Amino acid sequence: MRVAPTIILYFIMAISVNGQNGGLSTYQFLNLPYSSRVAAFGGKMAASDLADISLTNQNPAMLDSSLHNAVSLFYTSYYAGINFAAVSYAQRLNSRSTLGFSVFGINYGRFDQADESGVISGTFSGNDFALAVTYSYRIDSCFNVGVSVKPIYSHLERYYSLGISTDFGVHYLSGNKLFAVGIALRNVGVMVKPYTARTYENLPFEAVVGFSKKLAHAPFRFVVTMQHLERYDLYYSSPINNTEILGEDDKPSPNMVERVGRELISHLIAGVEFVPVKGFALRLGYNYQRRNELKVQERVSTVGFSWGVSLRIKKFDVSYSRATYHLTGSTNHFSITTNLQNWL
Repeated sequence: MRVAPTIILYFIMAISVNGQNGGLSTYQFLNLPYSSRVAAFGGKMAASDLADISLTNQNPAMLDSSLHNAVSLFYTSYYAGINFAAVSYAQRLNSRSTLGFSVFGINYGRFDQADESGVISGTFSGNDFALAVTYSYRIDSCFNVGVSVKPIYSHLERYYSLGISTDFGVHYLSGNKLFAVGIALRNVGVMVKPYTARTYENLPFEAVVGFSKKLAHAPFRFVVTMQHLERYDLYYSSPINNTEILGEDDKPSPNMVERVGRELISHLIAGVEFVPVKGFALRLGYNYQRRNELKVQERVSTVGFSWGVSLRIKKFDVSYSRATYHLTGSTNHFSITTNLQNWL
């Protein structure tokens, strides 16, 4: 499929998730949600009271020995023929150490190749891939620490780049396994080989923190994540809302409480899961930053919201989620997880 430049520009806006951070770093595919559960809860997670191997790309400390021999397959059909996928596997080394492997990446489809005058001479492709090797260590019955090392390969037409990224994480799971807290420093690394000589770019570093709480006597789980803690000024004010453009009377500038409040909610991603019976769950997520930056003023609709469903089918956990980035359409995410020990 041929992808127009305007579609590619929109895609870059969508995967960067925020207008202020967009264009400040490369390898933005590292921030995509390679898990249906993560996509349903708003796009990011730092903690989970439920073991899930697909979450280790969010916080390496969420990898633990209970995921021994777990396998996860993930696929998303994105916009304009773009798609991304991931495969993950975990192996327990001993009573305290666990090793995980994940291959994930994105294919951007086909582009029209043209010269300076606009004459089409063919097509070319583009893709980004990374291999994540994750190691986690259980400090005690509640605390885990983890690290992921991710070699990166990126290719677009005749240009290619190599990089190395590292994630660090800490995860706490309560003894009753109903409450979890996590902290992760993601995408700490460097570009080893730039696309063009001496043009080195930053990686999309991010600090996240969050918690997950399953109610003991009700079928609900709440997930809260605070994104981009490495920076305060995350709120984006669209020029479309400028009072001069709208022809409205001048309005007073927001006071300190309003400014702090909108910055706080820009960092917040919230989700809830309804688990009426074992093996079935409904999920809902909300990402204010995504809604604020990608909405169309005349019709906001469900931009920023996401939802999902998971079902246990014999030895498989099957998940589907749908996230609305923009009025032009929503993305569909599919995951299937199993444990090889169940097949022995």
